[in-house]
This record gives sequence, structure tokens and C-alpha cells, in this order.
Amino acid sequence: MPLAIKKGYKQLLADAEANIETITAEEAISIHTNSDIVLIDIRDVRELKREGSVPGSHHMPRGMLEFWVDPDSPYHKEIFASGKKFVFYCARGWRSTLATQAVQQMGLTPVCHVAGGFNAWKEANGPIETKVSKSKQRDSA
Repeated sequence: MPLAIKKGYKQLLADAEANIETITAEEAISIHTNSDIVLIDIRDVRELKREGSVPGSHHMPRGMLEFWVDPDSPYHKEIFASGKKFVFYCARGWRSTLATQAVQQMGLTPVCHVAGGFNAWKEANGPIETKVSKSKQRDSA
């Protein structure tokens, strides 16, 4: 018998979208070098290695995000106490939608996410940097 869930991912995404700010990839490209903006890449490390990343973005995997945002957590990252605007993105915008809602509910403001995620960023010809693994850095030294 199939699992009977009360709310599917589409409804979760729609509910979150109704309560958060969403910007286009073009808007994100136009502000990504602004010193008052922090881009947060919540994709898995394998995605970064495979696809690259937005130059200057901070990698904060989705699984640790709430722990890194909370100042009472032993895993807190000071960047989240900076008072800057946080722009979250993932591959297509689903994880970043839910992540933006979660950190906003925690009290982190201002926050938004990029509609269409990194895929939309690439389609809009946003700059991309390749991440070099630490082992490759050692090999070239």
C-alpha cells in the first residue's frame, strides 16, 4: 500500500514560496558582488565539484544550515551574525525555497532565494568558478 502523506513536496514548496522573497537569477547576478550580500550555496559538495559554483559564494550544505545559523549552536558560523542579506541557492531552487523559509522562521533576516537555483544562474550566463579539491591543490603544490 502506498504511503499516504498529508502534504507533498509541491504543497510544501508552494507554502514556502508564499512566505519568502524570491529573486530571479538575473537579479542575483546583478547583486552578487555587492558587499552587503552573502550568497549561500546549499548544494551537496559533489554538486559543487561537478558543476562549479558562484564566485564568492559560501558553501553551507543544507543538512547543517539550521545548526550554523543558530548562535546557540556549537556549530554556529559567524557569517550569519553579519547583518547582511543572505541569498540562498541550490540546483533548481527547491531546497533553497525550504531552506530560506526555515532560516526566516528562525529569525534570520533579510533572506531570499534564487528561483531556478544554480541551473537558472548558468542559463542566465552568470559567472561560475570551478572548485578545486584539496587533494588536487596539494598535488599541484
